[in-house]
Amino acid sequence: MGLMGYYLIAGIMFIVGLIVSNRLKSKFKEYSEIGLANGMSGREVAEKMLYDNGIYDVRVMSTPGHLSDHYNPEDKTVNLSPDVYEGRSISAAAVAAHECGHAVQHATAYSMLTFRSKIVPLVNISTQLSQWVILAGLGFLIGRANPTILLIGILLFAITTVFTIITLPVEYDASNRALKWLENNHITTPYEHDKAADALKWAARTYVVAAISSIATLLYYILLFVNSRDRN
Repeated sequence: MGLMGYYLIAGIMFIVGLIVSNRLKSKFKEYSEIGLANGMSGREVAEKMLYDNGIYDVRVMSTPGHLSDHYNPEDKTVNLSPDVYEGRSISAAAVAAHECGHAVQHATAYSMLTFRSKIVPLVNISTQLSQWVILAGLGFLIGRANPTILLIGILLFAITTVFTIITLPVEYDASNRALKWLENNHITTPYEHDKAADALKWAARTYVVAAISSIATLLYYILLFVNSRDRN
């Protein structure tokens, strides 16, 4: 079975991921061309959401790139891409509010975000080592298969899988906070709110694809391990 199964899983998930990613870009492009009725920019939306949630120590910054928006808990900054930072569209409002949703999670010590942050160092290590250890365990680097080494590689990879799973509630919760705030504070009209929800839904689906891909790959590695144990 070797690596062919892995390539098959990777290929399928790559195609699915590409479809979702293209759909996401299409949605954001569509909604970026629909101006927000109140004329607020992404920066103004972000600053107001932070203020309304009693958060005064988080800065809203412009960061290079497209769909590069993120919240950095280390320096407490909401980083918005130029199209979002300066944009006055439904997309800009949705993304800005979503990233501020993460800032609210941080300020309120949302448990899943706290847990995810704590395992980041382990994830960084596992990301760098897991594939090499698994290849070694399968015998591609050391000449013969070694179930023990393979198991170590699987355990390392499992850490990244756990991270992708934990990311799901973190992202969905941030979107829910964003949409609730946008609606309750009349930042978006009912028409705009539906579009904002649709945009964030497709953004969340990229994380779902990543999680499913990681789970499928992990199960495949476990199957390889079981088969290698049966042969020994």
